[in-house]
Amino acid sequence: MCRYTEWLSRIGRTIPFFLLTLSLITPPAVQSQTKHNGQKPRSQASESDPWWKHAVIYEIYPRSFQDSNGEGIGDLNGIVQRLDYLQWLGIDAIWISPIYPSPQVDFGYDISDYENVDPQYGSLADFDRLVTAAKQRGIRVIMDMVMNHTSDKHPWFIESASSRTNSKRGWYIWHDGKPGGVPPNNPPNNWTSNFGHSAWQYDKTTGQYYYHRFYIQQPDLNWRNSAVEKAVFGTVRFWLDRGVAGFRLDAIPTLFEDPKLTDASELPGINAYGDRNQSSTLYENLPEVHGVMRRLRSMVDKYSGQRVLIGETYLPNVQELDKWYGGAKHDELNLPMDLQVGFINKLDATLFRQRISDAETKINGNQPLFVFDNHDNVRSWNRYGDGVNDEAIARILATILLTTRSTAMMYYGEELGMTTTQPTRKEDVKDPVGITGWPQDKGRDGERTPMQWDDTKNAGFSTAQTTWLPVAADYVTKNVKTERDNPESLLNWHRKLIAMRRTNPTLREGETIMLDTTNPSVLSYVRKGGTGHPSILVVMNFTGNTEIVSFDGQKDLIPGKASTLLASGISLAHQTSLNGIALPAYAVWIASLE
Repeated sequence: MCRYTEWLSRIGRTIPFFLLTLSLITPPAVQSQTKHNGQKPRSQASESDPWWKHAVIYEIYPRSFQDSNGEGIGDLNGIVQRLDYLQWLGIDAIWISPIYPSPQVDFGYDISDYENVDPQYGSLADFDRLVTAAKQRGIRVIMDMVMNHTSDKHPWFIESASSRTNSKRGWYIWHDGKPGGVPPNNPPNNWTSNFGHSAWQYDKTTGQYYYHRFYIQQPDLNWRNSAVEKAVFGTVRFWLDRGVAGFRLDAIPTLFEDPKLTDASELPGINAYGDRNQSSTLYENLPEVHGVMRRLRSMVDKYSGQRVLIGETYLPNVQELDKWYGGAKHDELNLPMDLQVGFINKLDATLFRQRISDAETKINGNQPLFVFDNHDNVRSWNRYGDGVNDEAIARILATILLTTRSTAMMYYGEELGMTTTQPTRKEDVKDPVGITGWPQDKGRDGERTPMQWDDTKNAGFSTAQTTWLPVAADYVTKNVKTERDNPESLLNWHRKLIAMRRTNPTLREGETIMLDTTNPSVLSYVRKGGTGHPSILVVMNFTGNTEIVSFDGQKDLIPGKASTLLASGISLAHQTSLNGIALPAYAVWIASLE
């Protein structure tokens, strides 16, 4: 839902490293696990583990995944058509961005009916068909739930705005303007919207302002009113009763605001919309939200099937992240997103080592959830790439995502190396963020372009003359069909990693131990094997230079011999020694330790 500038640098790294393109080497041991025409059956995790602990979750932006009826917009039946691909890739669950009825001001995050499907995506019957078809393939369906706000066209808000005495007036945050001013130029305080300018909108009918953390057409619900909680929890039950596996909770730290409406402290500089920067501590991550999370978790846990609660949690540090799990009580979210790993936005081995270690040691034994890409941020290909070695760098990111002890969340097209393709003219922008922020912020259209299935018209996404967003120009060579047929592709790199993760008990459950911890150029760690299962060594060169590494001082963790499981760089294909290892630029080496 939100783009947080403190997490995102839209300008990718531009330092060239001038190296030869790496070749993907797949040893026979891995080839036998990942036959081209079928996924190896899933191995059994510990009986005490919930399914989501070892899952690969795949975000689908429904408008952009597959159009089944030639209207230029993706839909639910289109997702059904592509489930076999997701099964082949090894996906455990799909998270679908909002499909509820909506005026589409913010493309579904402005909901006008929580208990139906927008006709452009299909019907409730189509949704039920999707859940059934996905289940047949071992794939669960996770919904996006927007609890912070509704559309201004939702019946709740229409009632609330009808008069000051309406029974739903208190369902939203209404307030008089500052004394002495003249509406609409005297908002209650100086708070700004995440989408630019004042967070208050004047309503002439009732002579008061309503609060909107996001777009004007997205009024915030008043979570200090118990009736709101009851109503929203009721909509959660509606979808749980239809068989969804859980929810991703949009912008969830924003549920509460300072009840005194104190002015926010101003910070240096201005944002892309021309507003003074300000501290968000009065309207984000207030302590009251944790009580709501505990009550929501208690309700969801009453359902069978290990339903999951995932949080969109942009947080300042791992200590705040731990609170969203409920700390040692483990009674809030199952999987708040750890965006401090995936959004470092530079290849810094020291920082990655620290952030991954924090997730291992500072969240009270809870399960981490790592994410590198989503519908709100420039794709990782652009954020981390240098313009020369982008694919090799993408292999490093995939390796971190899929070999650490985290639940993994992917974004459609990430496995292909899809790029952010921004509009070049303001008149082509669809995203309200880009319309308001142009040209400093061109919006989020660039990371939402249609999925690239093949090299035919519209990349196989749609038969329409025009699609809702244009297909990226590189679809002719970067698409599922081309990459699926190429065993050395980025797509097959992802698939092999997912297969290893699924079938290898060490990659599912083994403790992560960092190695060579003062090395600024190479990130290395061991996933420690249990009884009867060898440990696994993961080594990644974060630089454009050949790096030499040795592990001769780690005899307690690393025996004297290694067997390559997966590698980039031809010299590593048959590497067995653990000393004097020459890592080519941006190389990855994954080895089983004998």
